[in-house]
Amino acid sequence: MSRAFVNEDNVGQAGAELAERPVSPHPNYVTPTGALELQTWEEELVAKLDELKKSSDDTFTKERIAEVERDLRYVRARLDSVILIDPATQGHDTVLFGATVEIEDDEGERQCFHIVGEDEADAQLNKVSWISPLAKALIGHKIGDTVVWQRPAGNISLEILDIHYES
Repeated sequence: MSRAFVNEDNVGQAGAELAERPVSPHPNYVTPTGALELQTWEEELVAKLDELKKSSDDTFTKERIAEVERDLRYVRARLDSVILIDPATQGHDTVLFGATVEIEDDEGERQCFHIVGEDEADAQLNKVSWISPLAKALIGHKIGDTVVWQRPAGNISLEILDIHYES
């Protein structure tokens, strides 16, 4: 490649434009499992950072270091703002943070959802953030209640069949 296409002034700034991970403006409610996951994530990032700092000093390594440092700032901000909610202390007759809720939709399909903190949410595991539309529809209701889940694909009625909390 011709040197005419290389901006040598910017070579050392490859990772300088890395955007920060946005931190939610909502309270950082977490379950005990979520708090442990954040702590584990921090430990993994610290170990990765130490490993990267010992390796070569090439541009790729510098970019990876910048990414890990950014993620570490994020996870530490989340850990600093943790509001630990122990599901065992929640009222077990109402859907609240930390509840696992069994629902049945209009078509008779049953599903369970676990209401967790934002960093714990994982759709594949049916873990939904407490600020999601589904959780907002369920929170505060009891077994036998029917709620409306407002979705972009159309509203759907859900009957709450069971509520339980992990100990």
